[in-house]
Amino acid sequence: MKILVIEDDKRILKYLKRGLEKEGFEVTECNDGAEGLKLATKGRYDLIIVDVLLPSMDGFTVITKIREAEIYTPIINLTSQSSLQDKVTGLSVGADDYVTKPFTFQELIARINALLRRASAHTASKLFLGNITLNTSSRIAYKNNKKIILTRKEYLLLEYFMKNPDKVLSRQDIIDNVWKANSSGKYDTASNIIDVYVKKIRTKIEGNDENPNPSIESIRGVGYKLNVRVEDEEENKEDTKD
Repeated sequence: MKILVIEDDKRILKYLKRGLEKEGFEVTECNDGAEGLKLATKGRYDLIIVDVLLPSMDGFTVITKIREAEIYTPIINLTSQSSLQDKVTGLSVGADDYVTKPFTFQELIARINALLRRASAHTASKLFLGNITLNTSSRIAYKNNKKIILTRKEYLLLEYFMKNPDKVLSRQDIIDNVWKANSSGKYDTASNIIDVYVKKIRTKIEGNDENPNPSIESIRGVGYKLNVRVEDEEENKEDTKD
């Protein structure tokens, strides 16, 4: 599992990296607030540890901007301040927990494991394919951790595709499982309604990418297939497993 540590004290950073790696975590380290924010929004991590006092951008601002980017990775706030207000501020801007310096490594690991167990239960309601994440509880889709705006029908169609990757889905399959299953009325498979919605989704998940993953392939005379490159999907599984 991957942990991003944003801490400007080199001694503490080295201590955390060494200890976390011994526990089996893959650690990315950073000693600057702005750079840490960039890493957090561009990469995929299972947990983020953020110090409060950082150069270029303080930890509270980093956390605020991570949450504004609609990234919900668990965050632990490290602070050398013991006042109640600092703890409240960290939690109010989006941190899931806090650890006050000085701390024992055992306490930090206990808090990390508790958050990861909670996140693991939440992840069960998500679908991951390539660079697309679908939260089936909130019915929100993300591409590279950025929210994709979908209508209700677009969401239902994308969910059906993501639950059936690399399978050829006929127009009748789509009508039965998306349109008929979620609304009343009759639908003609000869109409172009499915093609219209597929085109909309394709634009939103593929964009201008040269090699989009996943991508929707048209199967002439039959229907569509959501293609997922195997190498990227294997990497994604490594990123999200315990």
